[in-house]
Amino acid sequence: MWVLPVSSGLKAARLMDRSDVVSAAQRAKAAGATRFCVAAAWRNPKDRDLDQVCDMIAAVKDFGMETCVMLGMLTPKHAARLADAGLDFYNHNVDTSPEFYRSIITTRTLQEPIDTLTPVRQAGIKICCGGIIGIGDDAEDRLGMLLLLANLPNHPESIRIKLWNEVNGVPVRFTAERPDPIALVRLVATARIMMPNSVIRLAAGREYMTDELQALCFLAGANSIFVGDVLLTTKNPQVDRDASVLARLGIMSDPLKSSRTMGVARASHQRR
Repeated sequence: MWVLPVSSGLKAARLMDRSDVVSAAQRAKAAGATRFCVAAAWRNPKDRDLDQVCDMIAAVKDFGMETCVMLGMLTPKHAARLADAGLDFYNHNVDTSPEFYRSIITTRTLQEPIDTLTPVRQAGIKICCGGIIGIGDDAEDRLGMLLLLANLPNHPESIRIKLWNEVNGVPVRFTAERPDPIALVRLVATARIMMPNSVIRLAAGREYMTDELQALCFLAGANSIFVGDVLLTTKNPQVDRDASVLARLGIMSDPLKSSRTMGVARASHQRR
C-alpha cells in the first residue's frame, strides 16, 4: 500500500464567491472555452454548500456556457438538485483499474464512486469520468480503467485522462515514474476506439507534456483540454501557451464537436 497517514500541507480554503466564479467564467468564454467546471475537493457536498454551487451553475448558464461540477460522491437528492439548477456535466473519476484501486485509495471502495454515477445519469446529467496515470500503475491498469468505463451502462460523454501531478507529502511522488509519452498516446487512441462517441479530454498534468506530445495525443483522438492556470490543487499550462499550441496546430474550438473547459477550484481539501 502507498497510501499512508501523511499530511500534504494543503490548507483548507473557502468556496469561491459567486461573483468571482462568474468573472472567471466570463474570462473563460472570452478565451474560447465552451464549458466551465467548478471543482471542490470534498468527499461529498453539504446542503449549505450545494445551495451556493447551484447558484453558481445557474449564473454561468445565463450567459450561454455548458456547466460542469466536481463535488465528490452524491446522493440521488444531490443529483436532482444539480439537475434542477441546470447542470450539464458531472465530473467524477474512477481513477484506475479495479485491481489497482486499493493500492492508492483506502478511505473508500471503487464501488462508491461508481454508485455516484447512477443517480447522476438518472437525473439526466451527462458524465465526465476518467482516471490518473503515472501513480505506479502499469499498462494493464490503464486498460482496466478504460474497460471499466466502456462497460458502464452508457459510455461517459467525456473521458478524462490525467497525468499524475507531483504533490509534496503524497507518497506517490516518491515512487511512481512518469509514463512513457508514446504509452500515453496509445492510451488516448485506445480510448477513442473503445468509446468512439465520447470526448477524450487531456486534463491535469499537461504542464509535463511537450507541445509535440500534445499534438500526437490530438492526432490519436483527444479532442478536448482543460484550460486555466490551476486545476484544483495542481498547476496547469498557462492559457497563452495553450492558445499558441492550438493555433500552430490549426485547431479551433467547435462547441458542436468538442470543448475547452476552464476549471475553477476552491474549496475545503479532504485527504483520501
